[in-house]
Amino acid sequence: MKPVVLFACIHNSGRSVAAQVLATHYGGDRVDVRSAGSEPGSGVNPEVATVLEERGLSTAGHLPSLLTVDGVQEADVVITMGCGETCPVFPGKRYEDWEVDDPKDQPHDVVRRIVDDVDARVRDLLSRLAL
Repeated sequence: MKPVVLFACIHNSGRSVAAQVLATHYGGDRVDVRSAGSEPGSGVNPEVATVLEERGLSTAGHLPSLLTVDGVQEADVVITMGCGETCPVFPGKRYEDWEVDDPKDQPHDVVRRIVDDVDARVRDLLSRLAL
């Protein structure tokens, strides 16, 4: 059975989207990758989308979604990035909190650095999941 990884942030428009796209790219069909936000935004952060497009990765079709109790319960691993106490916690679930800067209103070079940070963390996570 492939693991379910849920990436959660506040707006599900930047950090968690980058993590979802990168984890899907690197993990392929060996992992079920999802993302959500505690206060979903209206769309993908355009700078995040541009940085991912520079890498040949697309955010097309991504709509920010609400972080739900059911979504967390379905996940094997929950990665939070800034959603703090709004992310539900369940005993026995594997959690990691990544301190990743928010790309909102940041210039392109800063967003590129943030996506690079998320990329390294995703690769590390996937290696620890033994995919």
